Amino acid sequence: MIELLNTGAYLVNGIDIIPDTEEGRAELKARTGAVPCPADAAKETIAYGILKDHNVSGNMENLQIKFDKLTSHDITFVGIIQTARASGLEKFPVPYVLTNCHNSLCAVGGTINEDDHMFGLTCAKKYGGVYVPPHQAVIHQFAREMLAGGGKMILGSDSHTRYGALGTMAMGEGGPELVKQLLSKTYDIAMPGVIAIYMTGAPQPGVGPQDIALAIIGAVFANGYVKNKVMEFVGPGVSSLSADYRIGVDVMTTETTCLSSIWRTDEKISEFYQIHGRSADYKELNPGAVAYYDGVVKVELDKIKPMIAMPFHPSNVYTIEELKANLDDILNDVEKKAAISLDGKVPFTLKNKVHDGKLLVDQGIIAGCAGGGFENICDAADILKGHSIGDDAFTLSVYPASTPIYMELARNGKLADLLETGAIVKTAFCGPCFGAGDTPANNAFSIRHSTRNFPNREGSKIQNGQISSVALMDARSIAATAANKGFLTAADEFTGTYTKPAYHFDKKIYENRVFDSKGVADLSVEIQFGPNIKDWPAMPQLAENLILKVVSEIHDPVTTTDELIPSGETSSFRSNPLGLAEFTLSRKDPAYVGRAKEVQVAEKAIQEGNCPAEALPELKPVFAAIHTQYPDIDKTNVGVGSTIFAVKPGDGSAREQAASCQKVLGGWANIANEYATKRYRSNLINWGMLPFLIPEGDLPFTNGDYIFVPEIRKAVEEKADVIKAYVVKDGALVPFEMTLGALTDDEREIIRKGCLINYYRG
Repeated sequence: MIELLNTGAYLVNGIDIIPDTEEGRAELKARTGAVPCPADAAKETIAYGILKDHNVSGNMENLQIKFDKLTSHDITFVGIIQTARASGLEKFPVPYVLTNCHNSLCAVGGTINEDDHMFGLTCAKKYGGVYVPPHQAVIHQFAREMLAGGGKMILGSDSHTRYGALGTMAMGEGGPELVKQLLSKTYDIAMPGVIAIYMTGAPQPGVGPQDIALAIIGAVFANGYVKNKVMEFVGPGVSSLSADYRIGVDVMTTETTCLSSIWRTDEKISEFYQIHGRSADYKELNPGAVAYYDGVVKVELDKIKPMIAMPFHPSNVYTIEELKANLDDILNDVEKKAAISLDGKVPFTLKNKVHDGKLLVDQGIIAGCAGGGFENICDAADILKGHSIGDDAFTLSVYPASTPIYMELARNGKLADLLETGAIVKTAFCGPCFGAGDTPANNAFSIRHSTRNFPNREGSKIQNGQISSVALMDARSIAATAANKGFLTAADEFTGTYTKPAYHFDKKIYENRVFDSKGVADLSVEIQFGPNIKDWPAMPQLAENLILKVVSEIHDPVTTTDELIPSGETSSFRSNPLGLAEFTLSRKDPAYVGRAKEVQVAEKAIQEGNCPAEALPELKPVFAAIHTQYPDIDKTNVGVGSTIFAVKPGDGSAREQAASCQKVLGGWANIANEYATKRYRSNLINWGMLPFLIPEGDLPFTNGDYIFVPEIRKAVEEKADVIKAYVVKDGALVPFEMTLGALTDDEREIIRKGCLINYYRG
């Protein structure tokens, strides 16, 4: 089904994989007459060609990328534009699309939600952007329909910015990386590795794109096989997949922790562009005759069965068949993993969902950038036709990913078929994916064709004693389950016919409602600010020396950005940095905010020219211990702040708030064994926070300890390999070491300046 090669490999003529082994190289020479070195053959990948076309550094080892287009939604665009304005923004230098798909139905706090939308509209007019009103489309569907282009690159402030199936290399990053593009700067990365996702065969009936995606995620997430690399989809099996199907697989590549994705393109992708009235944007993309990949994931499409990702991670995968056959064992395993994820804060079980040996679920959702595609919904409607979801607790909600898709479902009758079953069909909205729509009841179990199933991401509040849970499945198996009144059922049990209606895109919908400046800025437009939209607070530069208090210690195997800053209703404060910061770690460590604020008073005292130890008396013995070895440390050369430790923080969302909320509360660093994603580490750096690394094993500090890092500014400037630090214990300094990992010169300067805004202010 899925096989990972433990070596690099050559792809010959887009068809044959030859491992980079002695035997493989002999075979390659026999077939082609030569064995190109891996570095040269790597230039024949699709990814290399696109990156080369967008790199302005002149050095393909250290890239400086300029993107063709940018896109953001209403959780992130206010903060991004506010940062860019503070940094000297004059106009949008490339097309920048602002969608309103994340909070359009769930505003908490009066006018906050629509105030942000009006901010976006007036900024699109003033700076020359595109504004997509609420309910029209989720961010990624609009990008697929209107922005993607063969050989192009798009940067989005959402982690699921993935348009590789359409020949567009897209990346999801934190807001500061978009700010750099808005200021005509570059996205700086080392040349990433490229992994071939080599597909053969064709999916069996009832197996959808989410099934393929979950199988891949399950094979590569834990071992980091594709982490921070580009996944390049090749092989004969690609041709068996429709454009919509490829899109459904592609969007989920984010959950592998890869950097980006790209697919070879063909007549089916050409047809996609024709349908959307953009034939000129199609480009045929294929690897060269002999291309080298740093690894290969072999995917036998015909052997993949309907899948399910159990709580609380997309990589916790099983076949539905396996789950049904081993319910007790698997549910026991889920409970053990949940005990770690939930820290024992609330009791959790799914065993009470088992009735007569069958698993009964409470809710089904087909939604958003992953589930809300035309083919997913049409196939689900075919499975459900003539059935009822029942009159008991089970509910089914369907969210088409755009109004054009909704319109076509109305025209072809699938909308009526769904409504007749008792399903509810709603407008384009990302809510179910981040806890702002269709939150299940306490202890309920939801199955969803969406992107993530992290703890509490569906909207439950663990701090209030609530817990519900989500399993990820394909729309087809969700429909089969709904037709079976909520009893878990795989779509390969459906014996009916899939009608496969043609899709017709109605461009008039967007022409009538979407504001498009055509790149023309109107500086006379006055930006509309709601009372909740606040400027970023002042942030000091990095001091010569640093005192850090550990204010949270997290030992989960992975810490998600949703745990660092919860989504859902808290996102209504997305435009108020200090207001949003009040929710930092609220579901994971509710005491964090109070602890961080207590320490922050010391740094505020320093900025006012006062003694930090007078403002925070617990610092007096800390300074006394420091003075035993560093007698010259005082308010003129030291900074005081907080840090957290987490084993592997940053999986999930690209939201910069996961870092910025710590920063505005006085955070100066994270300490981790590793960072789950590049985007979270970049967010830390862009907010002037030190991304410390410490080896696995027993920690030299515990929550509540103070850490002294002498000459940290000098260490950053001089690119020190090892960072010397001390834990303050019992009046003494106990030494230990950390590292910072690779940093570009610009990143070092951003950290020294204290944040990206300070960096661009000069």
